Amino acid sequence: MSLLFTPGKIGSLEIKNRFVRAPVYEGLAEADGSIGDDMLACHERLAKGGVGLICTGYMFASPLGRAQKRQAGIHCDAMVPGLKRLADTAHDHGAKIAFEISHAGRQTEKHLIGRNPLAPSRIRRDPSYFIKPDEMSDAMVQETVDAFVAAAGRAVEAGSDLVYLHAGGGDLLNQFLSPFFNVRKDRWGGSAENRFRIMQEIITGIKEKVSKEVPILVKMNSRDLTPQQGITLELARTYTAWLRDSGVSGLELTTGVKFYDHMSCWRGGVPVKEIVRALPAWKKPVGWLLMKQLEGTRDLIEGWSLEDLKAVKECAGDMALVIVGGMRNKTHMESVLAEGHADFIALARPLIRQPAFVNRLKEGKTEASSCISCNRCIGAVMNQLPSACYRNGLPRGSAAPKKPGTP
Repeated sequence: MSLLFTPGKIGSLEIKNRFVRAPVYEGLAEADGSIGDDMLACHERLAKGGVGLICTGYMFASPLGRAQKRQAGIHCDAMVPGLKRLADTAHDHGAKIAFEISHAGRQTEKHLIGRNPLAPSRIRRDPSYFIKPDEMSDAMVQETVDAFVAAAGRAVEAGSDLVYLHAGGGDLLNQFLSPFFNVRKDRWGGSAENRFRIMQEIITGIKEKVSKEVPILVKMNSRDLTPQQGITLELARTYTAWLRDSGVSGLELTTGVKFYDHMSCWRGGVPVKEIVRALPAWKKPVGWLLMKQLEGTRDLIEGWSLEDLKAVKECAGDMALVIVGGMRNKTHMESVLAEGHADFIALARPLIRQPAFVNRLKEGKTEASSCISCNRCIGAVMNQLPSACYRNGLPRGSAAPKKPGTP
C-alpha cells in the first residue's frame, strides 16, 4: 500500500492517512460567526472525500481579531453547539478535524471590528490596508493570550481532535514573532525570546486548560518575505526548537505575509482581473499596475516549502512535520514521505477543485490534481465570495456557486 494511505500520528492522535486539508477560509459562516448548514455541507464533502485530517479555515479567537465578513468564530461559548455539529460531521465520515485558531491583528479593517486594528507596534508598514494600527498594551496582549487559551478550550469541548494555532501568513502571532512588525522594547519584544513569549504563554495556558494529551499543531512562517528583515529561515529554526521544547506536537511551515506578497503563499497564476475587481475605485489603477508586475513571477513550484522543511527538521525533534505548498502529484507526495522529509501532505487548492481528490488517488482514478493553480479562488475570496473553484471565471455581481467547494 502507498505510504500516503497508511496511518500517521501527530502526538497521540492517529490519523487514518497522510492527507491534511490545509486551512482555507471558507466564507460560509453565518453573520455572527456561527456554523450553519453551508459550512457543514462543505466539510461533509471533504470528509466523504477521504482526507484524514480536516483543518478548518481560520477562526477568530476574539472579536477584535476578525478578518473576514463570513469568517467562523470561536470567541465565545455560544459558538460551541455549531462547532460540535461541525466536528460530528467530520467524525461521522471517518475524518479527524482541527479548528484553526487565529487573530488578524493589523490584517483587518475598522468596519469588521469596530475600532482601529491592533498590532504589536504602532508602525504603518502596510501597502494594502493603508492603516497605522494601535499598539497593544501589556494588558491587551495578556487578554489576547487568554482569548487563545479560552478558544482552545472551546475547540476541545466541541470535539476538535487537536489544537491548531495560526502563527503564519501575517496574522497577529506572526506579527509578534517577526522583528519587522514587532519593534517593542518591553517583555513582548526586543529579542527573539521576548517576541516568542506570546506563543509560549498561549501554549502553556492551553496545556493547563485542556488535557496534556491533546496535541498542538502550529502553522508558522519560515520566511516573512517582507522588504526588511522579518522572520528568516534561521530564526524559524530557533522558533521551531522552542516550539518543540514547549511540547508542540506538529508544525506546518508557510511563507509570506498577506499584505506584502500574499501570492507567495499561493504560487501559480496571478488573477489580476479578479483581485482588481475587489478593490475600491481609488485603488484600482495602482492595484492593476502592481498585479500586472507580478504576472509570471509566482509560477507554481510543486512542494516549494520542501527545502525550508528540510532545514528545520533537525530542530523539530519528534514533532510531526506537515508540508504544504503546491503538492499535486501522487509520485512526488510519496517520495517526500518515503525520504522522511515530512509526515503529512497538506492540500488546499486541490481540495477546493476536487473535494474527493484523496479518494480518487486511492482508487487509482487519477495520479495528480486537476487544479491548474489559476488562483481565481483567491480572487473570489477577495470579492467576498465563498471558497470554491472559479476556473471558468467569477460570477457577475455577488452570486456564488450553488455548491461552494465544488468545481
